[in-house]
Amino acid sequence: MGLLDLLYRLASLLEMPLYQRYLESKVREGEIPKHVALILDGNRRFAQKLGLDYLNAYRIGASRTEELLDWLLELGVEHVTLYAFSTENFTRPREQVEAVFRVIEEKLRDLIGRIDKLRRNGVRFRIVGKRELLPQRVRELAEELETMTRDFGGKTLNLAVAYGGRMEIVDAVRKIAEEVREGRLRPDEIDENVIRSHLYAPDLPDPDLIIRTSGEERLSNFLLWQSAYSELYFCEVYLPELRKVDILRAIRDYQRRKRRFGS
Repeated sequence: MGLLDLLYRLASLLEMPLYQRYLESKVREGEIPKHVALILDGNRRFAQKLGLDYLNAYRIGASRTEELLDWLLELGVEHVTLYAFSTENFTRPREQVEAVFRVIEEKLRDLIGRIDKLRRNGVRFRIVGKRELLPQRVRELAEELETMTRDFGGKTLNLAVAYGGRMEIVDAVRKIAEEVREGRLRPDEIDENVIRSHLYAPDLPDPDLIIRTSGEERLSNFLLWQSAYSELYFCEVYLPELRKVDILRAIRDYQRRKRRFGS
């Protein structure tokens, strides 16, 4: 890196707090998305880049996710869905899968220990996915947190874990087919509302904005039914390196788009 490049980067870093405050003021003037969903990606590549073990990389990513939730809450986002572990991720090496669930368990315990913060902010917690595939202790903690926060308010924090969009649709079709077989539903009564009512979280509004970290530009089997008209934003940085300014840029980009919903 040359001297001029170094000086430019240094100047950019020094100007960042001022730029971030300006950007946040502009974001607050615009329409805040009601539901933001995030594909949390890049922990493993971050670990490889810095020579870290996966467990520590996941812990850093989880800590950054906590900050991320605070940023979105401060901006007025009502629903957040975090894609933390897919059904396909179970095929990864055992030590990686165990590291992910160890960190998830730690963070669930942390949330239970700080339940007053969720209560003050009116946030309910929910697991979205094939919970029967989760390690028993993770499932128990998640369901305990769901019970504890059930009546906290209208905002939701949704953790998509052991989740797959195609499997969600398959499970919905199976439930509908069972109702038809039992005579509780006629085939001509099946419409979008019926399918939605059989999804894992039928009351959750479709995401207005889906953000993916790490530079990858695909949905990776995330909210396939719900994302039909979602705005997509792909962020270059790995999850552990995510900054508030990156989230502000994503929302500012969302605010500049004209949503037509097919019209």
